[in-house]
Amino acid sequence: MARTPEQNNAIITGNIPRQLLLFFFPIWLGTMFQQLYNTVDTLIVGNFVGTQALAAVGATSSFVQLLVGLFVGLCSGAGVIIAQSFGAGDHDEVNRQVHTALALAIAGGAALTVIGLLISRPVLRLMQTPDEIVGMASEYLQIYFLGMIPQMIYNMGTNILRAVGDSKRPLYFLIVCAVANTGLDLLFVAVFGLGTAGAAMATSLSQLICAGLVIWVLLRIPGDCRLHVSELRFDSVLLRRMTAIGLPAGLATIMYSVANVIIQKAINLLGTDTAAAWSIYWKLDGFYWPVSNAIGITVMTFAGQNYGARQLDRITSVIRTGMWMHVGFSALFSALLFLTRGLTVRFFTDDTNVMAEGSRIITMLAFFYPTF
Repeated sequence: MARTPEQNNAIITGNIPRQLLLFFFPIWLGTMFQQLYNTVDTLIVGNFVGTQALAAVGATSSFVQLLVGLFVGLCSGAGVIIAQSFGAGDHDEVNRQVHTALALAIAGGAALTVIGLLISRPVLRLMQTPDEIVGMASEYLQIYFLGMIPQMIYNMGTNILRAVGDSKRPLYFLIVCAVANTGLDLLFVAVFGLGTAGAAMATSLSQLICAGLVIWVLLRIPGDCRLHVSELRFDSVLLRRMTAIGLPAGLATIMYSVANVIIQKAINLLGTDTAAAWSIYWKLDGFYWPVSNAIGITVMTFAGQNYGARQLDRITSVIRTGMWMHVGFSALFSALLFLTRGLTVRFFTDDTNVMAEGSRIITMLAFFYPTF
């Protein structure tokens, strides 16, 4: 007798620790390329433009996370319900969910573009961004927010692929985009001398490449996840389900981001050197959260599909294994961050004041990661 797609699905039938790791590793590698993608701006700006430009790019991070965080939560909500329907073998429902999710991505990206363009400079002023860098930071944000629709399409598209068990293609997308971002950064900043504006242009163009790759795959993928542009529309029932699951996650992200905005305001009051040092720490800290999120995405996908397949006993095993993975990674990251603090700070700047302040910040904060 031929096996059904659901019977061939290792997420709901295979050895849990082994399948978790097999699914996790491509996401983990992808997060490393994503963080490289996000860090390149800081590295190149810090080395080719200077301390003020480095501080300007760093001053934008918490504000960007504040605006984008809610929509990232909604993406996770879409991923949960798609994983549940896929695990249950409800093919028509998966198809409707995919098209609603992508319509939400386009609408959300457009809204973020408008909001970001309107409020970025006033928010930078509200955060007490130093006068000497507020112009560069505002310029960076204005260009960055023009790339919101491609960024949201990419985020939603990768959530869709992972929800149905494909964690490899999002990795390939990120490798291509990390390479493109590095090359464009060097071209716009180091060769053309466009400063922070060049870094933002490189990021936005790289996001456009990511979105193009996602759309290209979804237009050709066989089965329930195949994109038909004519079917892009909002289903109100599905939208409410996505919101009910994703909104709490998005609000949690926003609360975390609000705290970071308050911290960034306090950092800005300490001057440009401290703001630049905090920018370096922020980029290093950024290596923790994507891996943490990768573990969360893995557990969420496995729990969602097994919930849809009504295999509730496997969900407990999935959560327990995921918790141990997270504890082990957090302890390892704390140790590496502390032990390499002198070396890593030097990659970003040769300013002795900034290096000293950066090392001091890392020393104070490195060992708190296991508490997360």
